Amino acid sequence: MSLNYRHLGRTGCKVSPLCLGTMNFGPQTTEPDAYAIMDRALELGIHFWDTADVYGQQRGMGITESILGRYFAQGGGRREQVVLATKVFGTMDPEGKPDPNLDRGLSARKIIASCEASLRRLQTSYLDLYQMHHVDRDCPVDELLSAFSTLIRQGKVIYVGSSNFAGWDIATFNSAARHQHLMGLVSEQSVYNLDNRTIELEVIPACRHFGLGLIPWSPLGGGLLGGALKKSTTGRRSNPDFQKRVEEKRPKLEAFESLATELGESPANIALAWLLHNPVVTAPIIGPRTLDQLNDSIRATEIKLTPETLKQLDTIFPGPGGEAPKAYAW
Repeated sequence: MSLNYRHLGRTGCKVSPLCLGTMNFGPQTTEPDAYAIMDRALELGIHFWDTADVYGQQRGMGITESILGRYFAQGGGRREQVVLATKVFGTMDPEGKPDPNLDRGLSARKIIASCEASLRRLQTSYLDLYQMHHVDRDCPVDELLSAFSTLIRQGKVIYVGSSNFAGWDIATFNSAARHQHLMGLVSEQSVYNLDNRTIELEVIPACRHFGLGLIPWSPLGGGLLGGALKKSTTGRRSNPDFQKRVEEKRPKLEAFESLATELGESPANIALAWLLHNPVVTAPIIGPRTLDQLNDSIRATEIKLTPETLKQLDTIFPGPGGEAPKAYAW
C-alpha cells in the first residue's frame, strides 16, 4: 500500500502518517503476536514506531524495548526500515535498588545512561527520535541541551522530541536551542483527540511556530471514540469505569457514531482522519493489540472529510474555542 508520507516537523525526515505505538507489546500482546503486527506494519508502509523505556509489565525492566530489540536482531533490514522513537523520564530500577539518578527526571546523567540502556535493549546503535517523556522543570534547559548535544555528536541520537510539554516549555527549550545554534525539539507527543482538545489553546500554536510535528497519543480517547456504544463483555469496554465514562458522554457518542454510520466508516477511523486533517499533526499513535486492529486503522489515511463533516464534528465535540488568548479574551 502506498501512503502519503509526511515530514517529521520541520525536518527532512519523512515518516508514515500513522505511528505504530508499542505500549501493548508485553502486557497485552504476546511477543509472537507483536512480531506479526510489526511485520504487517512494514508491509503497510507504517515505518514510524514509538516506544519507551518504561513500557512493559514490570517497571524498570524495559520489557517492550527488549521485544523490539529481539525483532530487529532477526535482520532482514528490519531496523533500517524503521524510524524509531523511544522516550526517557520514568523510573528505571531493574534491580529494585533505590538510585536517585534512575528515578523520574531528566538530569544529563539520567538521559545519557538511559539512552545507552535503551540502545542495548533495542539492539541498535542509534535512535531516530529520542523524546523526553515528560517535562522536568527542576532541570535547567542548558543541562538538557548539553546532554542531547552529546548524544547527537556521538551519533546515538538524530532528533530530539518532547512529550507532555506545555506550550511555554516548548518555547523555552527551542528559544534556548536557537540561542546556542542547535536544532532543538522537532516534535511534541501529546494527548489529543476529538474529546480532548485542550492543546489547541497553546501547544498546537507553539508547535506551528517552532516547526514541531505533533504526534497525538490516545487519539481514540482511551477507546471512547472507537465505537464505545457497542456492548462488550471482554476487554476495555467491559470495565465499569469505562462504562461510566460512556454514560457520561452518551449524547455526544450517539451523535458521533451516528455520523460515522452515515459516512459509512468506523468511528475510530473518523477520529483518526480528523486528526490527520490538522496540518500540524505528523502522525497519530495507534496502539493495536491485534492484527485486525492494525489492518482496520490503515483506512483512516484514505478518508477525506468535507468541510461540512468537520463542522459537524466541531458541533459534537467543541474545542476550547480557538487559540489563546482569543479563546477566552477579546
